Amino acid sequence: MHSYSLSAFVLTTSCLLATACAAAASTPAATVSWSSLGVPHVQANDDQGLGYGIGYAYARDNLCLLADEVLTVNGQRSLMLGRAGQSSVGLDNLTSDIFFQWLNSDEQVQAFWRAQPAAMQQRISGYVAGFNRYLVQTPVDQQPAACRNAGWLRPLLTEDVVRLTRRLQVEGGIGRFAKALVAAAPPGAAAPVSAASGSAQQSLAQLQGFAQTRGSNAIAVGGARSENGKGLLLANPHFPWTGGLRFYQMHLTLPGQLDVMGAALPGLPLVNIGFNQHMAWSHTVDHSSHFTLHSLKLDAQDPLSYSIDGHREALQKRSIQVQVREADGKVVTVSHDVYESRFGPLVTLPGLLPWDRQRAYALQDANLGNDRILVQWDAINRAKSVKELQQVVGSIQGTPWVNTLAVDDQGDALYMNASVIPNLPTAQLAQCADPALVKAGLPGLDGSRSACNWQDDPGASQKGIVAARHLPQLLRTDVLQNSNDSAWMTQPAAPLVGFSPLISRNDQPLGLRARFALTQLQEHGNGPLSAAFLAGLVTGNRVHLADLALDDILAFCRAQRGDALRPACSALGRWDRRAQVDSGLGLVYFQLTMDALQKGQEPWRQPFSVSDPIHTPRGIAWERADVAEHLAQSLSDAQARVAAMGLAPDARWGELQTVRRGEQRIAIPGGAGRLGVYNAITSMPVGNGFEVEAGSSYIQVVSFDQAGPVAQGLLTFSQSSDPASRHFKDQTQLFSAQQWRPLPFTPAQIEADGGAEVLQLK
Repeated sequence: MHSYSLSAFVLTTSCLLATACAAAASTPAATVSWSSLGVPHVQANDDQGLGYGIGYAYARDNLCLLADEVLTVNGQRSLMLGRAGQSSVGLDNLTSDIFFQWLNSDEQVQAFWRAQPAAMQQRISGYVAGFNRYLVQTPVDQQPAACRNAGWLRPLLTEDVVRLTRRLQVEGGIGRFAKALVAAAPPGAAAPVSAASGSAQQSLAQLQGFAQTRGSNAIAVGGARSENGKGLLLANPHFPWTGGLRFYQMHLTLPGQLDVMGAALPGLPLVNIGFNQHMAWSHTVDHSSHFTLHSLKLDAQDPLSYSIDGHREALQKRSIQVQVREADGKVVTVSHDVYESRFGPLVTLPGLLPWDRQRAYALQDANLGNDRILVQWDAINRAKSVKELQQVVGSIQGTPWVNTLAVDDQGDALYMNASVIPNLPTAQLAQCADPALVKAGLPGLDGSRSACNWQDDPGASQKGIVAARHLPQLLRTDVLQNSNDSAWMTQPAAPLVGFSPLISRNDQPLGLRARFALTQLQEHGNGPLSAAFLAGLVTGNRVHLADLALDDILAFCRAQRGDALRPACSALGRWDRRAQVDSGLGLVYFQLTMDALQKGQEPWRQPFSVSDPIHTPRGIAWERADVAEHLAQSLSDAQARVAAMGLAPDARWGELQTVRRGEQRIAIPGGAGRLGVYNAITSMPVGNGFEVEAGSSYIQVVSFDQAGPVAQGLLTFSQSSDPASRHFKDQTQLFSAQQWRPLPFTPAQIEADGGAEVLQLK
């Protein structure tokens, strides 16, 4: 395995980004103080110093995590770790390396860097210097065990940060198709290294996995509905608890310029979700399409050529060279060809996206041209009001695949989706849609006609995308919400309709988390909303699907003769319809039953109605013979699954759903978002329980008083990924007990919260 001399690496590695090398030659400075839960409060006089403090603090908490992700985005996992193993998102090492070497070529990295203003280049350069200072000054025996003496732990480079950023910006597009890109090979060619088999249903399930671990809830309350006439915000993103999308809390200050607190994704020297003196915001993963799939009509004699408007074009072959360390220690080079059309790379998925003699499919990702992502969040961090935020998001258009919800101390509330979306008007889509892909829920187009290409929209920040003024936005003083649905029901009193299906839909059922929030807001009436009410939506852990279906299931149980379904029916009858740590086994029975019941024929008593999207579908039509038979089988299968797990009848949810912290297992409240649990948690079966993988991550509730922001919240998985850190599980234990903590913002609050550890970095 390769090893690096830290000083030699820095001195001998060629710098792709010459301006970064020049910036790194200066001496940055910052002051970092840590409050009680390990949150760094970084203050500096310039962007380079601010980045320096962030990089140092992040390395102290997550040295190995970032080093591992750097290995991934550079396409070097197979070289350093061998063929065996996977990246943090579950890609095998070789597939991951091929994909990231394709995505993060030197040319693309340089182009991204050149597009950044000087201040952002300074911020990134400072981040790199701060990370490297911590690495160099920390003796090997004090480094985290996960990467101590590892050959892949090396100083950070400026281009590493660019590659990390580019990985994040395509998460809503080509990033979901990494396996499909690597699997694409001409008909008759040798099986590619990642060739897969399966059905169209399995392929769709693979793509939908993105939404299961990357979601969010947000509610923005304006002054007309808050208790004091100022804004009130709930931010509840649901993101992975490990790897390259693991949030990190921090507070950044440039006196007179910037004072912002919140959370950021790994490698980013700015805040993604947070608040400042006057404004608070959050993001939710949007429902829009940020890519399109183009069906290519291939030349009958040559599957490496396709036609557009009757004119032949050849596919371009790009050869990727990946170094692989074999089990015997020898390094071999694996060559893999990626094929590209004018739209983008070819992708294949079993049963869904073939490459045969007649057709192939290319993916066009709008965010591959988005070099504004860092500048966008820096502008959001600095915005002093909701209206200013609306202006900077609309003019820059750098948010890649998220909605934005925000409030301010003037009482304004905002929803907007000014993300990067292909511009294909509805009439054009009607003429160009690929019926098979549309049926599968994918944005498919006829790639054989130029009339189906993306259209330029005057005022857009990038060719081929929709301008912000043509995207959904609401600026109000009452209440706005989103839980990853289309913009339609953001505020039922002002439905957002009339958009291209690629932007927003108003003809599909709402997700259950949105229905829960809207139902709770309706039941609350028109009175003022409090921070406690918003927090209670999360900590209450109500299973909204149970509100819609359980009464009918229990009625079915009462109508049964005999004891065949007694274990399931008894557990469901005793269950409190929540996903609290002390909730009973009924939650397990309910989830298994409903997952099975919703496969196949619709079981609903009241089907979905466009005229009542908040309350439909609902009820189980158990009196129908076909539904009764299906329900009985679903309950029976649930009983068998529970019996196979060996669960005791008096088992509690907190004994089953846990996260491991060292030798300790911590009970985690919450449940599957598809059940309508606002505190959405994704956990996977492990042994006789469930191990948490993703879900509620950085939580904040922010209001304002005359002095500024009043915030509380948590980082559910804690600040540090190092088991030796005292901040490895402290917030996780608080989350288990559902004890949110104040988020200290002012110097006095920081000092009172334990900001005694202060470090001057020069």
